[in-house]
Amino acid sequence: MITKKIAITMGEPGGVGPEVIVKAMYCAEIRDYCDPVIVGDAGIMREAAELTGLPLKVRVISNISDLSPEAGVIEVLAVKSDADVRRGAPSKGAGRSVVKYIKKAVTLALRNEVSAVVTAPISKESLKMAGYEWPGHTELFAGLTNTKEFAMMFVSDELKIILSTIHIPLKDVPKKINERLIFRTIMLAKKGADMLGIGNPRIAVAGLNPHAGESGIMGDEELRVIVPAINRARDKAINVSGPLPPDVVFHKAYNGEFDIIVCMYHDQGLVPFKMLAFDTGVNVTVGLPIIRTSPDHGTAFDIAWKNRANPSSMLEAIKLASRLRNV
Repeated sequence: MITKKIAITMGEPGGVGPEVIVKAMYCAEIRDYCDPVIVGDAGIMREAAELTGLPLKVRVISNISDLSPEAGVIEVLAVKSDADVRRGAPSKGAGRSVVKYIKKAVTLALRNEVSAVVTAPISKESLKMAGYEWPGHTELFAGLTNTKEFAMMFVSDELKIILSTIHIPLKDVPKKINERLIFRTIMLAKKGADMLGIGNPRIAVAGLNPHAGESGIMGDEELRVIVPAINRARDKAINVSGPLPPDVVFHKAYNGEFDIIVCMYHDQGLVPFKMLAFDTGVNVTVGLPIIRTSPDHGTAFDIAWKNRANPSSMLEAIKLASRLRNV
């Protein structure tokens, strides 16, 4: 069996990314899933290893072909960070640095030098301070790969969801919701399920309004937009149900009635998901020409560089990246 090579971007230098990567690399089981290489600053990775007190050494490599997995060694494809990176806070230098790490990892994936990319958390504020317009990882990856149709899927043993809208204000959600968007998200849910190896997935679509609009009494987006999109997907032989009341659909999926839920906006899906799988959930970008996963947590500046970060979600992101199919 050929072990997959997976690039792990270091993430925000001042956040918990370096620490959770080090702790994940210390887990022997990772070697059963992949040969990992860190794309980031070797000096910062050494500092993170020292912080944890774990018996790990950092070895710098110049090319993926130099990768030589060894117990107790973290291999780093070194990309130098900007000098003004701050610990425990966003910074302009961090914003510039994380984009360099990510661009390098995406290039490796597009060249098939690695099978997948796993990204440690970055700060949207750092990106903005550095002058970038990308609001987050998902849009950055889409831009770098020239991907037009993509979505954020969140995966755990307890629940799987996919978002129709991502990083936009709640007040703008009703204006963004349209038949084409919902249909596209349903089709991306099917693709995400295919990546996970779920045959004929049972897809549920959440309503936007309380009680899924109650036949138009509490909002008409369901009748005008969501139902036509569901009907279009059914015409494509997609096994999709809805729109279902948001206060019911997550319970049904949790109890095994559905494989994945199409959610209308960020917090509609992420609140129940993180309630169930805060430490183990994984973010997957569906629609890219490459596989990309990420821990389902942020930079956690409040506990960064204090040896308090939990690596569970990073571990799950690496494991899932090694199992996903690039369909």
